[in-house]
Amino acid sequence: MPDAGARSFHQGFFTTDDGAPLWFEERGEGSGLPAVLCDGLGCDGFIWRYLFGPLAARRRVLHWNYRGHGKSGLSTDPARIGVEYICDDLARLMDHRGLERAVLFGHSMGVQVALEFHRRHAARVAGLVLICGSYGTPLDTWHDHSLMRVVFPRLKALVERFPAQAQWLTSRVLRTELAVELGIRAELNPLLIDHHDFHPYMEHLAKMHPLSFVRTLDSLKDHSALDHLPFVNVPALVVGGEIDKFTPVWLSERMAEHLPDARYLFVQGGSHTAPLERAGLVNATIATFLAERLEPARRVGA
Repeated sequence: MPDAGARSFHQGFFTTDDGAPLWFEERGEGSGLPAVLCDGLGCDGFIWRYLFGPLAARRRVLHWNYRGHGKSGLSTDPARIGVEYICDDLARLMDHRGLERAVLFGHSMGVQVALEFHRRHAARVAGLVLICGSYGTPLDTWHDHSLMRVVFPRLKALVERFPAQAQWLTSRVLRTELAVELGIRAELNPLLIDHHDFHPYMEHLAKMHPLSFVRTLDSLKDHSALDHLPFVNVPALVVGGEIDKFTPVWLSERMAEHLPDARYLFVQGGSHTAPLERAGLVNATIATFLAERLEPARRVGA
């Protein structure tokens, strides 16, 4: 995802101690605090399309793929997957790239990752930007009910029993135009989202092995950082989409209330992909937050 506006660009692989090859890309330079972008489940960066460039104009920005996501592989033990390994991987990747401290950006599952990383490595977090995500137990709030809590164990058991068949099915169904259209109409705001912005998500999901998906989600289903929110000792920006069905907006509001130093952005008409649907609003709010709360010597537009 190179950007002509960025003054430097690098991408490559970093291999973890247990053999997982993690893909990353880094671009940008400047005096701003470095930023690390943490994706949602089943994502490989589509949500940062309109934000990566503006961020990289003032700072180093690191984006990476979790184990089993995007270009990253799994360890020699494919069972070593989930939020605890993601946090360990990020710490080692930051070491590899010489990033002692950074602002963590999380979207969807990335919110849980960012909060759990802060719990484990608080000194390495300069600030948090938490976008359209939950602090934990997402199966209990998906579409504002707990049906997925009942359905998921059965779905996971099927995928574990028939992995090849599950991969065959998802690789074909999710690439169809019908699947894209249904996804937009059922989960997003069709009046605001550009179809071309959503296609990369469905394309990646079709390529991702269902085993990696369900095993990662299994690690998240009982994880919660709600107890940690009062101990977050850095400024945070919480972004909530008005019609977000994956993580209903009340979760974002509750998270902002529990964080000691948080600003909250309510995105009217925004869904789970609010950074794509209302990019101007989200980007401007993030720029102001960084300038006023984390980089007070800088000014927006300076």
